[in-house]
Amino acid sequence: MDFKALFSQLVIVFGKLTQAQKTIIGAAVAGIIGFLIFLVVYTSDSPSTKDEGYQVLFESLTPQDAAQVVAQLEKDKIPYKIPRDNVIEVPKEVVYKERITIASMGIPKEGHVGFELFDKQEFGATNFDQEVKFRRALEGELARSIDSLSPVEKSSVSLALPKETLFVSEEVPPSASVMVQLYEDRKLTPKQIRGIKKLVAAAVPKLKTENVTLINSDGESLGDSDSDAMMGELSQMQQQYKTKEEKKQEDKIINVLAPFIGGKDRVVAKVTIEYDFSEQSSTSEKYDPENVVRSEQTSEEKRDGSSPVAVGGVPGAVSNIGPSDVNGSSGSAGSAEKYEKTTGTTNFEISKTVSTTKMEFARIKRITAAVVVDGKYEAKKDGATGDEMAYVALDQTQLDAITSLTKQSIGIDDARGDLVTVRNFEFQATKGSLGSKDAASKTSAFLTTYIEPFMPVLKYILVAIILFIAYKKVILPFADRMLEFTREEEEFEKPILEISDDEDEDLVEKVQQMRKKVENQLGLGEGFNEDELKYDVLLEKIREMAEDRPDEIASLIQALINEEATPLRNT
Repeated sequence: MDFKALFSQLVIVFGKLTQAQKTIIGAAVAGIIGFLIFLVVYTSDSPSTKDEGYQVLFESLTPQDAAQVVAQLEKDKIPYKIPRDNVIEVPKEVVYKERITIASMGIPKEGHVGFELFDKQEFGATNFDQEVKFRRALEGELARSIDSLSPVEKSSVSLALPKETLFVSEEVPPSASVMVQLYEDRKLTPKQIRGIKKLVAAAVPKLKTENVTLINSDGESLGDSDSDAMMGELSQMQQQYKTKEEKKQEDKIINVLAPFIGGKDRVVAKVTIEYDFSEQSSTSEKYDPENVVRSEQTSEEKRDGSSPVAVGGVPGAVSNIGPSDVNGSSGSAGSAEKYEKTTGTTNFEISKTVSTTKMEFARIKRITAAVVVDGKYEAKKDGATGDEMAYVALDQTQLDAITSLTKQSIGIDDARGDLVTVRNFEFQATKGSLGSKDAASKTSAFLTTYIEPFMPVLKYILVAIILFIAYKKVILPFADRMLEFTREEEEFEKPILEISDDEDEDLVEKVQQMRKKVENQLGLGEGFNEDELKYDVLLEKIREMAEDRPDEIASLIQALINEEATPLRNT
């Protein structure tokens, strides 16, 4: 398609419009362009860039802090804006300087102070002053931590720290009070309440969680019934666990039976599991009857030779001298002696095994399952149409097989008292869908099976076909008509007697021959004056134009007269 020719044709068509039409079209185009520019410029300006010269100095200020910040800005003669509540904006070139200056003056004062209180040491501070500063710093740090929770907008912590004493009977435990202001439509969960209490108790020595009082901005006490809340959460968790496990077992049954039953919509399974959620732990000691030798000790004594004769009797000379034999000799040697002694000690160890067992979180006490399956459907043969289906119930063998599969899929234990019930019923929804299966449903099934997988590719092909048809049926015919109109206009406006300088020599010769022939017919002959003929033809043309458009000729003559009269007036 020749876009240059199309553009030229549009220019020609626009040139033939009246002034009113040109004005309307120009105004419409200008309005559309202006509207588009307005949309682009307006949508690109975000609220933060409307005032490009201003940036946020402080936000989320309390009314008291906002008043102090405004007063300081007015004192420093800094321009400011308040686009919304508790937000102050200043020129961006001074925002950081003013923020540091105002913060150094302790504004905003509603914020919590922490351990930065000890950054500067005061000369002459007493021990009482240090204790007060420490308590303020600890309260501020705890409040900052509590403020970081998403539901909390603002908090305040007060600590009661009694003086230490040497007497246990006079000792008073510390306590704390916490006040939280929550965002609108937000609340603290029981876990968050217990977390706040534990956070405060862990930061203060000897502080227990039961001595921490937590209230909201409405004065309502929070966390008084922690035990009840914990029991409620535990009960909810147990119920969720029970429901999840039952749903998992139901899905197992349906996935096992669906392939040969005819689909998941032809099987219904409901499982109930009874759990024992009590916590139990047991310790057992087991003694091994096989003895093990722990230690063994052996002692042995041995002595050889004769033992000396024992001398006894009444003290005197005889006992001192020793016994004598009957022959008068002084005494004989003792008799020969051999002495041996062996002692052994063996210690046995009794082996013992100690085992501690903690029961699982949830123990299954009993499982009951109810399964309902659909039957078979066959075409009726006794004078009925082919679309009518007859219900055929499953036989007992098939039901027993389904029962066995169900038990194995969910782990039924008969010794535990588990029970599975399987019944066969006619599903009305299935019967209706099978009975109404006509050509439309078959076509739909065919499309779903064979066409739907190729849809991602087909949609692009469909778009290409639509674009091709639009190009052939709309764009090309319109362009051809515009080009035809252009050629007709050019032929209409082209002068009949105009001869281009670029025409070939044959055309020139033909024109000259025709000219001579016309001259001979008119009787002009050799004495023909070409200039006179041009003058006559021009005069004839001017006469015709004067008859057809007298107003324009009169205006042209008047313009020539005025042009000739102007130099005369100047002279």
